[in-house]
Amino acid sequence: MLRLLAILAPLAALSAQPFLPLSEVKPGQRGIGRTVFAGSKIEEFQVEILGVLDNVGPRQSIILGRLSGGPLAHSGVMQGMSGSPVYIGGRLIGAVASAFQFSKDPIAGIRPIEEMLRDDPPDRPAVRAWVRPDVVDLAAAIPARAEYGSGATRMIDIASPLSMSGFTTGAIEQFAPQLRRLGLEPMQGAAGGSSARLPGGDPKLVQPGSMISVHLMTGDLAMGADGTVTHVQGGKVYAFGHRFLAIGHTDLPFSRADVIALLPNLSTSFKISAAREWMGSITADYSTAVSGRLGRRPSMIPIAISLKGDRERRYEMQVASDKLLTPFLVQMATYSAIDATERGNGAMTIGAKGVIDFNGAASARIDTLYSMEAGAPLMASLAAALPVGYALNSGFPELGVRRVTLELDVRPGKRQFQIDNVWTSRSRIRPGESVDIFVSFTGPGGEEIQRKTTWRAPAGLQAGPVNFTVSEAMIANLVEHQQSLLQPAGSASQVRKLLDGLKPNNVATLRVWRAEPVFQLNGQTLPDPPPSVAMVLKRMPTATTGVPAAWGARIGEAEFRLTGVTVSGSKSAQVEVKE
Repeated sequence: MLRLLAILAPLAALSAQPFLPLSEVKPGQRGIGRTVFAGSKIEEFQVEILGVLDNVGPRQSIILGRLSGGPLAHSGVMQGMSGSPVYIGGRLIGAVASAFQFSKDPIAGIRPIEEMLRDDPPDRPAVRAWVRPDVVDLAAAIPARAEYGSGATRMIDIASPLSMSGFTTGAIEQFAPQLRRLGLEPMQGAAGGSSARLPGGDPKLVQPGSMISVHLMTGDLAMGADGTVTHVQGGKVYAFGHRFLAIGHTDLPFSRADVIALLPNLSTSFKISAAREWMGSITADYSTAVSGRLGRRPSMIPIAISLKGDRERRYEMQVASDKLLTPFLVQMATYSAIDATERGNGAMTIGAKGVIDFNGAASARIDTLYSMEAGAPLMASLAAALPVGYALNSGFPELGVRRVTLELDVRPGKRQFQIDNVWTSRSRIRPGESVDIFVSFTGPGGEEIQRKTTWRAPAGLQAGPVNFTVSEAMIANLVEHQQSLLQPAGSASQVRKLLDGLKPNNVATLRVWRAEPVFQLNGQTLPDPPPSVAMVLKRMPTATTGVPAAWGARIGEAEFRLTGVTVSGSKSAQVEVKE
């Protein structure tokens, strides 16, 4: 019953407010729109209704309108106008939301207000998709912006200008394709700022037609996306007329913004704005609008990034607390911090160490090292952000991220060693006897490093071959955590176990194993179970037997950690156990 009332409440408000239903919108009607062209002054523009496109999306329609007045004849429909309210006879019909690319005339798609109110979700967290800990594009899980039609008739949601302050040009260019796919147009500027430092404003200043900036990141690095308020109802605000990032229930700070300038463009014109007073929080981001609460203080995640080396710097930010968005923001901030060292081109060695503090669980460490001819900043920033994403998307409340601290060490040159050879001191041993395992690593200029460890065969070990495989971190992590890479973790402890067990790239792992059946169940490895148990496990959907035969039952393990260099490759040796 309560859920039904929550759905019906916006529709009841529709009949109680001076709104014009979609059924009464006809071609030829004329009205006005409201938006900000300069400063904070809300100005009017004219709208001529051309018609209605029905079912452009699931139970969604778009009103086509020709805009005129002010600078629109010169600029066309601008980025930043998303959400500008349109009225006919003083009654609100909806919000400017979409446009045709490269159109010569300012023709816009207007989102009906009844859809904006109808689709507003209840204030509860959305269920998110699981994010694997080995993905390569953290933005891929966020839905792309909506498009209607195809070819010359293609209409798309108006992109939101995304002001990025403190970011390097290289960082903006690196992530621009993902941001544009999401409906954000990145631009370097000073509009982001820190909402925590902005003074609190008078809620009465937020009116239909007001410009607002939604903050994704605040502090030394800042990101804010601009749009327009459509409707204010009590303490609730509706804006944009289309999705922002389609992340459902969220908690993003927003501020009132002033328009500094308009920039006409042959492709799409846009507003340049600056954030002013903090006003509240966007609490819902759905396909037809965003909605929020005036005066609400959002929860953000503090991020601290320190760089050491020739240039020591420290960045402190607060990023949006969202399961899909936070990891992408952490990656962007980390990449920009590395790029600011001006060593983004050529061979680099980047170490990243840090700590993820959780709300109700022990902290997890971040420890990785990349040494590459090209692309090291992207890989290092991704590796730093992936543990954050995996923990947040696990769905366990105790793994909500409270703070992330990173320390980066950026050095010129590639320092990578190849696993060149593995050999043993003996070819045959008996149960209870020991054998020495030697590993040689070859680096730049033929430099060689050797390591040694000793393994004792357990008493009672059956006769047969025993394998010693030394491998790089990527291979070792894939073998050891195969089940976690294929399906979500079943408990918070499994998530913590994976995060703690991931090997950094400067570690070579020795795995002592036998080619015997091995099963994985709920994150636990069950080597060589009795036939009756194996039969049961084969029938269980949660048990996997996908471990390659060459990486069967593990009977021992050791690590070789090299300082300041990465390890690549894999080599094996074998001894025979005799009775």
